[in-house]
Amino acid sequence: MLKLICVGKIKEKFLVEGIGEYTKRINGYDKFQIIEVREFNQKTIRQNMQDEAKAILQEISDKDFVITLEIKGKMLSSPELAEEILKIKNYHSTSIAFVIGGSNGLDESVIERSNYHLSFSKLTFPHQLMRLIVVEQLYRAFTIINNQEYHK
Repeated sequence: MLKLICVGKIKEKFLVEGIGEYTKRINGYDKFQIIEVREFNQKTIRQNMQDEAKAILQEISDKDFVITLEIKGKMLSSPELAEEILKIKNYHSTSIAFVIGGSNGLDESVIERSNYHLSFSKLTFPHQLMRLIVVEQLYRAFTIINNQEYHK
């Protein structure tokens, strides 16, 4: 079981379509769901991040192996990500939760709950676009694991 916990909803049609296509493909390999939690835009940035963290943490179970996407996380190649997913599923948990924060990032409470800190780049991406990138990379990881032609 894989889940992707994200802050906010996707509004752009091209992103919704791309995410939907890769979600369908991933489900051919493993049960996969995207969980959207509310993005807060009231009070202070700090309070917004804390409120988003509460919503994120409510979606994480004790058995979940949590991978947070962070600028300061470890960078992996696509084959290395596939290898990590395989290791986690074989040795830690069959349930992996990837977490993408909102536009202000992740609160420290979510980072502390994380089992693995992952970075996709030193570049900064909009969190909506990051969702598409993550689902594409998850699909790519499964094709690598299963020795299929998609990955080049």
